[in-house]
Amino acid sequence: MRRDEIAAGLAEVEARIGAACRAVGRDRGEVTLIAVTKTRPADDVRILCELGVRDVGENRDQEAAPKARELADLPLTWHFVGQLQTNKVRSVVGYADVIHSVDRLRLVEAISKEAVRQGRTIGCLLQVALDDDPARGGARPGDVLALADEVALADGVWLGGVMAVAPLGEEPAKAFAGLREVATRLQEQHPRATMVSAGMSEDLTEAVAYGATHVRIGTALLGRRKPFVR
Repeated sequence: MRRDEIAAGLAEVEARIGAACRAVGRDRGEVTLIAVTKTRPADDVRILCELGVRDVGENRDQEAAPKARELADLPLTWHFVGQLQTNKVRSVVGYADVIHSVDRLRLVEAISKEAVRQGRTIGCLLQVALDDDPARGGARPGDVLALADEVALADGVWLGGVMAVAPLGEEPAKAFAGLREVATRLQEQHPRATMVSAGMSEDLTEAVAYGATHVRIGTALLGRRKPFVR
């Protein structure tokens, strides 16, 4: 039964997060689990909600928008965690509460304008590039503080903190240590920007060790994904 599968996955992920927190003397309550539900049906999200999960992550607007509409009756916080093109901003602002992939001024301006138009307030996390792969998105670490200042001044948005994906083939701990340095500098200028979105199914332990406040878990929670068909 699907509910049993999801409950078992959730219990395993919760145990891993709890162990990661204990290993570094952190309280379990400091880390929020974001269930990444891309390619998963709305029914899976409904089951997760029944099991107590309140934060849901999606990375493709064409899949996320109808799912969010179908599940509008649930008390969920929707996180958009994929790369975001400006032509998708209008749709994403319609349902996302937090956008994790803000990495350039033009995107900040588009989100701000659309949030004001829709009467919404959107959380923005600045995606930090921890490698030189432009395909993965992200602002260079040296550009993050200037971008943060722009978000802080913009209408219709609030500055949440930072997000990153550990580079492929690199030791996750090294990457997340670098992210923590950026997060620390950001919080010196913007003390309320305390969110650190880092860590996925394979590297959540290292992410928690280096200060992640939000971990984005899909596979370990819901099993291997089916291919997404456009």
